[in-house]
Order: sequence, then C-alpha cells, then structure tokens
Amino acid sequence: MSRIMLPIGIERFKELREKQCYYVDKTHFIEELTSDTFKVMLFTRPRRFGKTLTMSMLADFFDIRMDSQNLFKGLEISQNQSVCDQWMNQWPVLFLTMKNIGGLHFESAYGSLKDMISDLCIAHSYLLKSELVDQRDKTAFERLKDCEGSEIETKGSLYTITRMMSMHFGKPVILLMDEYDVPLANASEYGYYMQMLDLIRSLVGKALKTNEFLNFAVITGCLKISKESIFTGTNNFISNSISKHEYSNYFGFTEDEVWKLLQAAGLEEKADDIRKWYNGYYFGNTGIYCPWDVLNHVKALQINLSARPENYWRNTSHNGIIRSFIERKDLAVHDKFETLLSGGCIQEEIEEDMTYDNLHYSEANLWSILYLTGYLTQTEGGENSLETNKVCLKIPNEEIKTIFADTIAVWFKEEMCKSDREALFSAFWGGRDVEATALVTDILFDTISYFDYKEDYYHAFLSGIFAGAGYAVESNHEYGLGRPDIVVRDKTNRRIIVIEAKCSKSEKGMIHDCREAFEQMDIEKYVRQFLKGYQKVLCYSVAFYKKECLVKRQKLNFS
Repeated sequence: MSRIMLPIGIERFKELREKQCYYVDKTHFIEELTSDTFKVMLFTRPRRFGKTLTMSMLADFFDIRMDSQNLFKGLEISQNQSVCDQWMNQWPVLFLTMKNIGGLHFESAYGSLKDMISDLCIAHSYLLKSELVDQRDKTAFERLKDCEGSEIETKGSLYTITRMMSMHFGKPVILLMDEYDVPLANASEYGYYMQMLDLIRSLVGKALKTNEFLNFAVITGCLKISKESIFTGTNNFISNSISKHEYSNYFGFTEDEVWKLLQAAGLEEKADDIRKWYNGYYFGNTGIYCPWDVLNHVKALQINLSARPENYWRNTSHNGIIRSFIERKDLAVHDKFETLLSGGCIQEEIEEDMTYDNLHYSEANLWSILYLTGYLTQTEGGENSLETNKVCLKIPNEEIKTIFADTIAVWFKEEMCKSDREALFSAFWGGRDVEATALVTDILFDTISYFDYKEDYYHAFLSGIFAGAGYAVESNHEYGLGRPDIVVRDKTNRRIIVIEAKCSKSEKGMIHDCREAFEQMDIEKYVRQFLKGYQKVLCYSVAFYKKECLVKRQKLNFS
C-alpha cells in the first residue's frame, strides 16, 4: 500500500495543487467548454460530486490576475497549447459560491448574502484605484464592501462588479457561480421562499440577461429553477442535467479514474467493495462514483487496511425528502420503496425544471427530486423505460440503500410510538399467539420492508414494535451473539418475553420453522437465567415469510 495525499475537504484547486494532493484530472473540461458556443451554461448535479473544486479549477485557469502555468503543469489541458494561449490567465473572472447563504429567517440569510458580496468586493478592491472605473460604481462598491449597500445595490451587485472589472481590464468577464440554488433550498425549508426568490432572481437575472460586460457564465446547482424566471430571457442559455450525455464525466469519478486512484494507493483489491458501495450513478450514459465517498474510504483504508465501507452521505446531505415521501398518506409509494430496496427498478415521470416551493405537490415531483439529488439514478444507459416519457429508476448503491433503510427504520419506530399497541401487548403478555399473529401481520402489511426480507429486517421490525412503550428491549443483532433474538423486559410487573425469530423460505414452511426455532432454543440456557427475579416468562417463536407472520407460544414447565 502506498501513502498518497488526498484532497478531502479541499475545494480550492490552487490549494490542492500546491499541497501536491492526488488530483483526478478533469482539465479536459476546459477544452470542451471553450469549444462550445453559449452565453450561460448551467450544470445541475447532486451535492458532493466535485462541483466547487471544478469551478475553482476553471477560475484558476482563466483568471487574468494569476500565473497558473505551474498549477496546470503536467495536466491534460497543458498539452493543448492553442487553448492555453487563448484562455489561460487571459480573462477577468468573478468566482463566487452561494453554498453558505442561508439561515432560519430571511434577515439572517440576507445578511449572509451581503457578507458574501462584501468578500467579493474585498477580493477585487483593486477596482477602487482604477482610473477606468466610473466613480458612481466605486461609491456603490464601497458600500457593498462595507455591507451597507441598499437593497437595489445588493440586487445589482454582480452586474456592477462585472461592469467595473470589464472597464478595468478592457475585456468581458467570465462569471462562475457555484451552488446558486442553495439559498432557495434553505428558504423553502424555513419558510421565506418568496422573499429569497425575489432577491436571487434580481441578483442573478441582472448579471446574466443582456449583460454586455459578460463573456460567458458557468453556473452549478442541484435544480434548474427555470419556472421562476431566474434564467428566462437569458440569451444562448444551455442547461446540462444528469440525464444529458454531454459533459457527463466531469463531475464525479469514472470507473477508470477510480481504478487509477486505487493503483496509486496500492488498494486494487478493494475495488469490488468500493464499486458496490459508492458506484452506480449514471450521468447520461456514463457510470459515476461519488468522489466524496471514494476519497473518504481510501483515506480510511490508508489508516486501517481492514476498514469497512461506511456511509459518508449520512452527515453531509439532507435526507428529509425520503421521510416526506413515507409520511404522505395520499401517495401509494410504499410498494415502490420495497421494490427499490430489494434491488428492483420503478418507472416514473421526471420533471427536471423543478421549483423548491412545489416539491411536495405531486408524486412525480417527489420522485424527480430524489433523482436529481442523487438518491435514485437511472438504470444503465438510461434506455430501459417501457414508456418513452418515463425513466427507470433504482437505488445506486449500498450506501444510499442504507440511508433509505435507516430512514424507514426511524420512521417505523416513531410510528409505533404514536400508535395504540395495547391489544398487541395484551396478546403477547397473555400468551394468545393466534391473536398476536393477526395483529403483527396487520402491522407488517402497513410498513415498508427493507434488506429484502432478511432476518436483520425482521429483528428490527420486532424490536420496533415493543420499543418506546416502557419496556427494555434487547436484540442479539444489536448486542452480540449467544443471546435470544429478542428479549422484552417489563420490570414494573416483573415479567419477560423471549422471542426466537425465523425468516422462512415459503409460507408453508413457517410452521416447520417455528418448531425448529423451539428445538434450536436451549430452554435451560435462554429462559432459566430470567426466572430469578421475574414472576412470568413467556417464550415465543415467530416465523416470517415476506408480509406473512406466524407467532407460536412455547409452554414452559420447570420443576
């Protein structure tokens, strides 16, 4: 194994290169981009697929105030001398990211946006000394720099700065705007959407539409907010989403790029695990790995070669959209979730021109947002739809599958805590296994299965039924081997339930599996330990087959 420097948490291209971190060369993007004809190009990709680093790379290449020859030395773009001569450090660049603009209230979000504009002004404060810049622009620029600009000045700030830069350098400006829709996503979540929409529409719209000082603009985000007129009227506007074949390999890692990374790290034998957990996305017709996940796991392997794949999305993305799906009583999505979790595909209409304020208006919108934000992906090639207006969707990999499963497990436990389970508890404590069978089966039909009906799912299901009701619930799945599958303790009434669960291969086999569970149980070992201190011990075997359940009570007779 070879130790390589990994750029985890580094989003600035210059910093990455100066620290000699491993870099997956995406510089051919520059050649392809500059050979295209457009005024505004929007790239929509999920979070954590390298948008900010790629935009930083573009900024460092184009920026007229930099000497970037050493930064790009040895990279693919350096082999194209004509592109370098025409574009490298030849143009004024205004680069900004809006990923940190947000807050619980509009006032705080507006304040964070003014801070961002102030930082831009400070970075370009040389404009205040330029004799080529109009004095009125300088006066507004000073106020923006001091976070004292009026609402009108703030809304027109990007246009003002590009005009000043163009006048100073005598060339039109390249505008690079990263994560433009994050402020709208935050505003939708906290209830000030229309106020933020008005602000962003003015800020972005004026900078893009009929801006004579603009060379071209590249913008990234998760969604294309076209219905709200942010881009309406923008001349020569191109939208490149995850369904498009063009530019499909420039955000995220391809199979070949991951293999080269693993070779550099001496971790080729880990390729299958990484593929299973972090591959599976399709942008256009290109298979893509999530770079954030791959880099984090390679780092973990460099520390501990036995490190197992982890879920790195869990703490970096907002998973509430999955929960909102499950909680919708008016949508019949539970069966579709089970199909996805079992490795299957569903066919759904996808709307790419989304708006954050109508995400929950329809089932189609909900499937679309799961697709556009990376929780679902199209099947390989994107040609598997039986209907031309629908897309075949699947869960991309094990990492995202665990997010679905964990979200469903939490939802189930919370639903159980809110439900009336007295009849079910009475049946179990009363030893009425026929009644318990019916009640457990009813609950099973109302929930969503995951892990493809494996024992892990059924253990979690049984634990969830008893959880949050004042009982102490233990599971060998959670606490280690050598113990009964489920133990439910009612310390107040000094009674206990011991459950051995089986996952049957057929409905007919459930009776046999219940008997086998009792035979497998070592009554002396499993039950006698609880007799001391408890007045009542009930022993059950529970067999499951898909959505069917059979509960059997074992009568105990200790002398």
